[in-house]
Amino acid sequence: MYYLFSKLLWLLAAPSNFLALTAFLGALLGLTSWRRTGLTLAISGSALLLLLGFLPIGRLIVEPLETRFPKWVEDGRPIDGVIVLGGAVAPVQSKAWNTLALGGGAERIIAMADLARRYPSAKVVFTGGVGNLFGAQFSEASALKAHLSELGLAQDRIIFEENSKNTYENAIFTKKMLNPSTGQRWLLVTSAAHMPRSVGLFRKAGFPVEPYPVDWTTAPGEDQAAIYMTVSDGIGTVDSGIREWIGLVAAYSLGQSETLFPGP
Repeated sequence: MYYLFSKLLWLLAAPSNFLALTAFLGALLGLTSWRRTGLTLAISGSALLLLLGFLPIGRLIVEPLETRFPKWVEDGRPIDGVIVLGGAVAPVQSKAWNTLALGGGAERIIAMADLARRYPSAKVVFTGGVGNLFGAQFSEASALKAHLSELGLAQDRIIFEENSKNTYENAIFTKKMLNPSTGQRWLLVTSAAHMPRSVGLFRKAGFPVEPYPVDWTTAPGEDQAAIYMTVSDGIGTVDSGIREWIGLVAAYSLGQSETLFPGP
């Protein structure tokens, strides 16, 4: 029930959806006796959508998330295992075109293949089920499993967990599957902006992990004030950042994370 509720709530709360719906509702009201109210809503929704789409506001929202954990550095100590969170594989397209199709966060899969080769004795786990609310129900794990050879990996090199629908279940199900021993060293691979929430959920589940962030979308020290060239780029960054901040608040409020903003 929580999964369904969270998906439906985000459908309405995503800034891009909320502002577009606000502008549309305003346009409809403009055709009624509520013309002034409708005009206000239509202009406000459209203006905010354009401002968030073109201005670098999304970077300001995402950068604190992406810089919360530093880039992982090899220290020579052995690695017992690697956990790669789903969110990068496009299962429907992979099945339709009979090839491995990747979406945003593709660096997670690149890191998985790289770490699997660099640490041949380490277990490598990919956790990702069906994360979409609508459409075909193909799991990310099943799509990736069918095309491992395209990454140069043998079928038995990766352990798959394909029942989880969100990051909370990623943590719970992999903990139950792997039952890690005290002192073991496990790397957690996911997008940098997603890492704080992921680490908090894994820690609460009793699975200590070392963050291995990838897929940065900001570049601290570079020209962060540059405007976006398309509204979709800017508002997409705002959407992804707001989603993570809401997720952090929800995880803490529901007792799924020990702290509001997990850090090193």
